[in-house]
Amino acid sequence: DVLLHAVIDALLGASAAGDIGELFPDTDPRYSGISSSLLLARVYELIRDKGYAVENLDCVVIAEAPSLSPFKKAIERSICGLVNVEESRVNVKAKTNEGMGDIGRKEAVAAYCVALLHKVA
Repeated sequence: DVLLHAVIDALLGASAAGDIGELFPDTDPRYSGISSSLLLARVYELIRDKGYAVENLDCVVIAEAPSLSPFKKAIERSICGLVNVEESRVNVKAKTNEGMGDIGRKEAVAAYCVALLHKVA
């Protein structure tokens, strides 16, 4: 969920389409417990309708545990399927917070994503 929310916000930002809280407010019961994959699919349709395609996604997950290294390729494949791009266009990196702060104490996880889009002719 954390990573997909970062991907969603990156796509929305790159297409100047607002942010996840504007499109899917947590105060709206329709989005209570909704799958982040479904939200990403909706955002992908939105950016396609605006005439954009995903060029690439560069993602970072910051967590002390579990180690994401064994799962990075599977995560990349999953994201690729949701945004209809080949695997060479999505990169997921895993970092720790070196024991510092909420993340370092294993109380939180953070994720960031940068999206590059291109206009489809």
